Amino acid sequence: MRVHAGSGLRLDACVVAIGAFDGVHRGHQPVILQAVSAARTFGIPVVVYTFDPPPKAVFAGATVLTSIEEKLRRVAALGVDHALIARFDRAYASPPPGIFIEELGALNPVEVRVGGDFRFGRHRAGDVAMLGRHFDIKVTESVCCASGEVISSSRIRDLLARGDTSTAAKLLGTKAGPE
Repeated sequence: MRVHAGSGLRLDACVVAIGAFDGVHRGHQPVILQAVSAARTFGIPVVVYTFDPPPKAVFAGATVLTSIEEKLRRVAALGVDHALIARFDRAYASPPPGIFIEELGALNPVEVRVGGDFRFGRHRAGDVAMLGRHFDIKVTESVCCASGEVISSSRIRDLLARGDTSTAAKLLGTKAGPE
């Protein structure tokens, strides 16, 4: 997997999976794996467009689940060709959503994969519907664990804060077995 910093990557065509992907947990993996599958079908590269640190760490002080090195290791293991890492800070988040759309356009995505709650741009004004006016968007449904709860980075952080490292590890996909 080739790693790119900033917005310098240019491609003739690709499939892009976008997200913070903090933890690259069992809820994130389908977004990336569906992008990989689509890219292989089209015969084009797959790009994971991610942010470091994750937006919730910048705006809400959330604990980061995985270092950028670990995130990249997990992303590479899923068969991704390129990882594009945007250095996330308040300045990065301040331009209007159209700037992000322009940057994404430089990748010439045939398809863009996101979770249904993906937001971008100043005040999180950009959403999946806005992206859909510019690109072919495929939304990956939330993944739930055996108890029916959505697997999310926030939930994993909560489990870790409560000392439930076993369940957190299972949701992160680092330990086999059902929750």
